[in-house]
Amino acid sequence: MQEIVLVVHLLITLALIGVVLVQKSEGGGLGIGGGTMGGFMSARGSANLLTRTTAILAALFFCTSLILAILAGGGGGGKSLFDNLPAPGSEAPATPAAPAEPTVPVGE
Repeated sequence: MQEIVLVVHLLITLALIGVVLVQKSEGGGLGIGGGTMGGFMSARGSANLLTRTTAILAALFFCTSLILAILAGGGGGGKSLFDNLPAPGSEAPATPAAPAEPTVPVGE
């Protein structure tokens, strides 16, 4: 299940990158078509279509990111990292253990 969602997530990511790069920026940027889409749509209509497509792909990207995060959690039963910490009064003393003496044979 996680692999399927990951593949869909990657496809959405590539589509989102492509749609964002095709859009015409304020300064002209990487916009394709020089303001028109070859008579297919007006410049305003293509901008609305690209904006709507970007919004839909961004929402899908967000949803698949959440699904992947939930699946990666592994259903830990609602536990967090803080559940594994020791209680404040049950900590071991802060004195470090003495290092072990090296065992070297004497007289050899």
